[in-house]
Amino acid sequence: MSGNGGFRLPWRRGRPVAAIEHVLPSPQRHIASFRLGPEAVRRAREAVAEHLPAAGVAPGSAFADAVLLVTSELVVNVLRHAPRSPVVDVGITVAAGQLVISVADAEPGLPDLSDAGMGSGLRMVAELAADYDGDVSADPAMDHDGKVVLVRFRMPS
Repeated sequence: MSGNGGFRLPWRRGRPVAAIEHVLPSPQRHIASFRLGPEAVRRAREAVAEHLPAAGVAPGSAFADAVLLVTSELVVNVLRHAPRSPVVDVGITVAAGQLVISVADAEPGLPDLSDAGMGSGLRMVAELAADYDGDVSADPAMDHDGKVVLVRFRMPS
């Protein structure tokens, strides 16, 4: 229809600049699975650290350190509190100005995220997330009988 009155379909080449400016970048998502054991925390940290530079996070920055500490603590919680989970899935997602760390296991019980119910590790995780205008949540897993704990951070400018 581009020959009739100058009308062009928006997905065609030559679309106006204004249409391009409003398209959000697609999310970057990486998930790694690890067998639970003595190396799980180190391997999870390495997997997340590998993707931080591509997300615009400077290695060794306070933000990178916070993200890696949260990753460690969440995997330690799986080691301590998810005895039925042979593996842990660790994800990093970056989209819309947020970085989200997800840790999924096969234990269906959700952690108590109330002030009274959190242990010192989850309290530290919640405080680190809050330092970057983020939060902590937990939901039943959609594709298995476990759960996923999500920690959201707003990306520093």
